[in-house]
Amino acid sequence: MTEKIKSQEFEPRRKSAVGFKAVMRSLFRQKLSVIAMTIIVLLFSLAAFAPLIAPYPPDEPDFYYVLKGPSAKHWLGTDDLGRDLLSRVIYGARISMTVGMACTIFSLMLGTFLGLLAGFRGGLTDQFIMRLVDMIMIFPGLIFVLVLAAALGPGMINIIIAITLFGWVGVARLVRGQVFAVRETPYVEAAQAMGASHWRVMFKHVFPNCTAPLIVMAALGLGGAVGMETGAAFLGIGVQPPTPSWGRELRTGFTYLSTMPLFSIAPGVLITSAILAFVLLGDGLRDALDPRLRGMGRRR
Repeated sequence: MTEKIKSQEFEPRRKSAVGFKAVMRSLFRQKLSVIAMTIIVLLFSLAAFAPLIAPYPPDEPDFYYVLKGPSAKHWLGTDDLGRDLLSRVIYGARISMTVGMACTIFSLMLGTFLGLLAGFRGGLTDQFIMRLVDMIMIFPGLIFVLVLAAALGPGMINIIIAITLFGWVGVARLVRGQVFAVRETPYVEAAQAMGASHWRVMFKHVFPNCTAPLIVMAALGLGGAVGMETGAAFLGIGVQPPTPSWGRELRTGFTYLSTMPLFSIAPGVLITSAILAFVLLGDGLRDALDPRLRGMGRRR
């Protein structure tokens, strides 16, 4: 009986995660989070069902309707080549949402692995990874992405690589801090005493304690990735014509701002809505996943 009690006492245990239903209930109590989720669902729907929603192909010119305002035929008007602006904006969601998702996933994977390695191994491994993080973080994010994307060349793949190589540093710092907070806890020490390998301890017993802040960072990172992609496209680095992109449409419309304001307003509103929605969702997830803040959402 005594041996059974001792084995239960030193059995590795992980923190109990907040249930999915509890998180969703907390999010739906917050009006701003509900609005954010609605906007995000609409944007991903635009990206997924663009061929079904767009009234025209995005590259189909109509030379009789060049730079025309809204009409029954073209609800948002046409651009400088007579292409339907509504169709261009709808298809542009595909680029921004795809780049945002890809950059966030790759940044989380790379940053989580290096953060776990730095925090758990410590020593020279930690110093090397953190000095690399410091070297990257001294640059402003957009400047770093623009320089790297310009060196790699234009294209969606290269802009994803550039944003990922900047985005992982914040994830690594966050995960490293979480590892420092839990690596000396009894259940981690018990797992090591029972002969578990370093990799097993890192990914089975330490990593689950990092998931809550990583979920919040993923939501915030999506907004940042969309902002960087549109910023790079606005400056001519990223996807190239004739592929529609919110940033490129915004840049082209800037030339005709006085005569055709919707050319810039339409993609600008979608860019702002996407970034704001991801920020609000991240804020709501932070409140839902943090037990100290979970009740605060009801008062919003």
